[in-house]
Amino acid sequence: MTSEPNLWRASARESFSEPPFDADRTVDLAVIGGGFTGCAAALEAAREGASVCLVEAQTIGHGGSGRNVGLVNAGLWLPPDTVRAQMGEAEGNRLLATLSEAPSRVFALIDREGIDCEATRNGTLHLAHSPKGLADLTERHRQGRAMGAPLQLLDDEETARRIGSTAFHGALFDPRAGTIQPLSYARGLARAAAGAGAVLHEQSPVQSVTRERDLWHVTSGRHILKARRLLIATNAYHLGLGPAFRPDFVPVHYCQYATAPLPPALLDSILPGGEGCWDTALVMSSIRRDRAGRVIIGGIGNGTGPGARVHAAWARRKLAALYPALRDIPLTHGWTGRIAMTGDHIPKIVAFGPDAYAAFGYSGRGIGPGTVFGTEAARALLSGSDTTLPLVPIRQHRETAPAVQAAYYETGATLTHAIAAR
Repeated sequence: MTSEPNLWRASARESFSEPPFDADRTVDLAVIGGGFTGCAAALEAAREGASVCLVEAQTIGHGGSGRNVGLVNAGLWLPPDTVRAQMGEAEGNRLLATLSEAPSRVFALIDREGIDCEATRNGTLHLAHSPKGLADLTERHRQGRAMGAPLQLLDDEETARRIGSTAFHGALFDPRAGTIQPLSYARGLARAAAGAGAVLHEQSPVQSVTRERDLWHVTSGRHILKARRLLIATNAYHLGLGPAFRPDFVPVHYCQYATAPLPPALLDSILPGGEGCWDTALVMSSIRRDRAGRVIIGGIGNGTGPGARVHAAWARRKLAALYPALRDIPLTHGWTGRIAMTGDHIPKIVAFGPDAYAAFGYSGRGIGPGTVFGTEAARALLSGSDTTLPLVPIRQHRETAPAVQAAYYETGATLTHAIAAR
């Protein structure tokens, strides 16, 4: 492995750096968290003419945004009918309609702000790992087409042609979607926000959040950020903040491994169309390329935890099973991110106090929903109206035994990876 295990940090074309929070300040909107949600919110607020200050405990994109697979998908993991069944017809359709446009909004932002993030809008492939997986994709195709989504159900031969492997029984192709270099995208959003007038501070962990009179007081180090409105956008990398708010979610890890750039002779038949892919397995895996010609394989599991060797060994076997020509190709990068999973797999916006939201729980789909939720949360907070939000804010959200659920996911992934692709 290289000295920088996270490929996205090693290959990012966008750079961003700002000093820690070092002086008291009063603004219209304070944002805590420098990922997709927080940076999109800061950018939107600044473009609307509001004063905005974002504080990030580490660096921009340090958390899940800089460890993402980089698939810009429409909708949620759940099929549309399941979303409507859980949320109700009106609310479900509201969320689905908003997120169906999420890739268009992401790629439009990239174009508008000139973000150098390897944006490739060639669609994504949801791969059927078994006959049962193909039946699931067939039903998802039916439901999506009923909503007007331009989905295409591919047979096994067309799937093999598109990915360069005969390992799958078919695929669901979504031409609305695509891939990006996720850390470059997060940094590009931050750069654009700063250019629009937002103030951003890295290496500025928040010790407490309190409400005093009509202002929120955000304490970082020896200084206080006072704000009329507040957005917490820490998602799966929440560090505390005191009693004001703590997002409740199930932490799930996802690890990825990348080859060095491959020569054309090896690369020409591997995802020649440039789609990003993930499969229908319960312990999900993903496969994609980057612009330099690396192949990136990922799967559920903590690549830095007790099962690290198991997950890394699985990645090598999985890559060889999909593409035998890559059997002896070393993996030069390996990194892990943490996902905020909710029990119903639906994101949350919690209105935990006056003029204050927390947005989290994208359950592995951070790019599109994070961008949309951050943008719309900023608009709603500044306007005082929540009518444009993707879903109705709730007062609180609680998960049942999140630590137990997290252990279940990791144990299942480790056991599966110990025996899979042998």
